[in-house]
Amino acid sequence: MAVTKEQFFKPAKASAQDKAAQTHTVAQSIVAAEAAARAKKTERLRALRLAQLLNAPSQHGSKKRV
Repeated sequence: MAVTKEQFFKPAKASAQDKAAQTHTVAQSIVAAEAAARAKKTERLRALRLAQLLNAPSQHGSKKRV
C-alpha cells in the first residue's frame, strides 16, 4: 500500500464558483423533484375528482317538493 499525502492532509479547498455551481445544481434538482411530485399529485386528485363526479347520483330533480 502506497502512502499518499491525501491520506494525511485535507484536499485543497474548492473555489467559490465550484461551491456555487454545486449549490445551484442541487437546488435545481430539488425544485424539479418538487414540481414533478406536485404534477403527479394534481393528476391523481383530478382523476379522483372526475371519478367521483361520474359515480355521484344526479342531484338535479331528485328533491321532492312538499
